[in-house]
Amino acid sequence: MSFIETLKVLVLGIVEGFTEWLPISSTGHLILVDKIVQFKQPEEFVNMFKVIIQLGAILAVMVIYFHRLNPFSRRKKPAQKRATIRLWMKIVVACIPAAVFGLLLDDWIDAVLMDNAYVVSAMLILYGVLFIVVENRNIGREARVQKVGQISFQLALYIGLFQVLAMIPGTSRSGATILGAMVLGCSRSAAAEFSFFLGIPVMFGASGLKIVKYFLDGNTFTGPQVFYLLFGMLVAFVVSVYSIKFLMGYIKNNDFKFFGYYRIVLGIIVLAYFGVTALVG
Repeated sequence: MSFIETLKVLVLGIVEGFTEWLPISSTGHLILVDKIVQFKQPEEFVNMFKVIIQLGAILAVMVIYFHRLNPFSRRKKPAQKRATIRLWMKIVVACIPAAVFGLLLDDWIDAVLMDNAYVVSAMLILYGVLFIVVENRNIGREARVQKVGQISFQLALYIGLFQVLAMIPGTSRSGATILGAMVLGCSRSAAAEFSFFLGIPVMFGASGLKIVKYFLDGNTFTGPQVFYLLFGMLVAFVVSVYSIKFLMGYIKNNDFKFFGYYRIVLGIIVLAYFGVTALVG
């Protein structure tokens, strides 16, 4: 087990924790950071690691929102328990599109798009522009849906369709769902929270699919690789707790345009960096 490789896992875990819940693309950042820090493990393991590490991030949502998402809480009245069950049903409905398209396109995306820096930069810029456009359009408008509980089953399905777009690296799962929910009439806080909740089954499903394919392809874990996975998830969990709380506090008094500008600037930097690297190489 290498100390340098452990430091690289620490960096990747921090990046995952900060970027998973902010609408700036965690996968895109992990791909880019990995090209810089060069995590020296087999390609199959690295591709799987970038997905599995998200489990640490999703556990942060489950801890922060445990009472809210727990339909069996003794502190909840019967009506509140029924409302929680309905929320989970909406989450399941919203995840159906991602489950279907994920099974159909996962291998193709891994082979064609996953390590394509130009795709990542294009998506960073495109969705950055879209965030700015949507926020400008919404100036002076009051969102029809102020709370997650007001999201209907039909609206949940539509938001789930936007989530499918996040399969393209650089898009951002939270970014696609938040943007889609806002376009469909949700407030920033409702859009962000519903995006968090959607991540639970989607990321567990994606991680499970990656692990199964990893072993079906004849791969195994070494002792250090098990440590890297667990350590990466732990770091992602701790950082995600702060990242989620930061975002929910930030959007109480601010819009998403800052993240839009950030995405555009980062996308341009990425495009320039890899363009120069390709010319020099």
